[in-house]
Amino acid sequence: MTEVDGSYIPGTTSGPYPARPGNRVRAFIDGPQIMQRIGEAIANARHSVWLTVAFYSDDFLVPDGQEPLFDVLDRAVARGVDVRLLIWRPNPETAPSPRMFGGSAEQRTLLAKRGSRFKIRWDRAATVFCQHQKSWVIDAGQPSETSFVGGLNLTSVAMRLHDVYVEVTGPSATDVRHNFVERWNEASERHAPDGNWMCDASDELPYAGRAGEACGPSTVQIQRMLDPSRYIAARVERSILEQYQRAIDAARRIIYLQNQAIPMPEVARHLLAAVERGVDVVLLVPAIAEQYVYAARHDPGQAARFWGIEKLGRHENFTMAGLAEHRDGARRAAYVHAKMMLIDDVWATVGSCNLHPFSLAGHTEMNASIWDAQVARGLRCTLLARHLGLDTAAMDDVAALRLFRDIARDNRLRMERHDFDWRGLAFALSPESYAKKSDLEIQLT
Repeated sequence: MTEVDGSYIPGTTSGPYPARPGNRVRAFIDGPQIMQRIGEAIANARHSVWLTVAFYSDDFLVPDGQEPLFDVLDRAVARGVDVRLLIWRPNPETAPSPRMFGGSAEQRTLLAKRGSRFKIRWDRAATVFCQHQKSWVIDAGQPSETSFVGGLNLTSVAMRLHDVYVEVTGPSATDVRHNFVERWNEASERHAPDGNWMCDASDELPYAGRAGEACGPSTVQIQRMLDPSRYIAARVERSILEQYQRAIDAARRIIYLQNQAIPMPEVARHLLAAVERGVDVVLLVPAIAEQYVYAARHDPGQAARFWGIEKLGRHENFTMAGLAEHRDGARRAAYVHAKMMLIDDVWATVGSCNLHPFSLAGHTEMNASIWDAQVARGLRCTLLARHLGLDTAAMDDVAALRLFRDIARDNRLRMERHDFDWRGLAFALSPESYAKKSDLEIQLT
């Protein structure tokens, strides 16, 4: 790597997967585009389709054919493709949700009625936590092997949220495959009477003997969170958190984050140090936070969770923002579900890991970190075009992020004046009042 491609941003040393050169990386934004590409990959698969599933609902449709996912997968099986789903099975401590497919008797009856022949193995996390990875491996072990890593859940609700995915083809796709094989072979429910579908505990996959062939310019490192309450000590991994900290510490000009959650102190203190040394930081989060965040905001015992954004909010070079969307003829708050970060237009990470206590303390997660200026800059330009309605391709990263800041702050002022002649869809949020009742009263139309 050359310095312009981010060689000054270190990878991690705590995980099993190295930073591998020679990958081809493509980024996809929001559910329809993400699933259109994955749908194409499934249709073109000749050997295998393997996916890790956190949340799923029967109303999830794959564009452009608008077909149920299970129909698409059944058709792949019918043409001889090995289709496997590794699905999270919640524990009794987990709050129930209609968007879980934990292999209940009712769900197994549904599979039987469908005559579905793809293989399923269920896997638990510890206590309230989730097997939260959202990865795909297409044609595992073949020259055409490719993988997808990101944050999109397989539900109709998720298709309306803002999300990001990356397609990785080349040596690092083998690491995504290794993760699947490792989890499949060691899944918690493999010996349970109802822990498998169309297979049994003896169904094990072979590990790759070597990484795939180089096919592109990107260096990629696959990183994970594996918690000690679920995995043995030798397997515990916190390389995603390590990578966030190392990359933020190395940033020289800009940090652009999108996350479903505000950063926990383990990340926030590194962001604060970056801001204090002059780095421009933009943090894009849901404008209206989830209920558990509101509960924490009003709990004095949880004050440390909000220390970071309040400290960051005192600096001119930090902007916290949300997104609006147009729906049913009105402007309303959009939900940011993406989990990604860009640094200096040379490096990016995209995956399933939120910066909240669940992902950093117990969920199983996967991110792909990418050293490639063309990929990082292209992703920055695409995202800002969507959020600002402007082309920033002629701007450097600092000018582009300062434009984002200025437009978001101006839109916030217009919103407070009930003036809805905005530029773009981004608007500034107040770190001091975020997740307090006053924010629920924001009127976007």
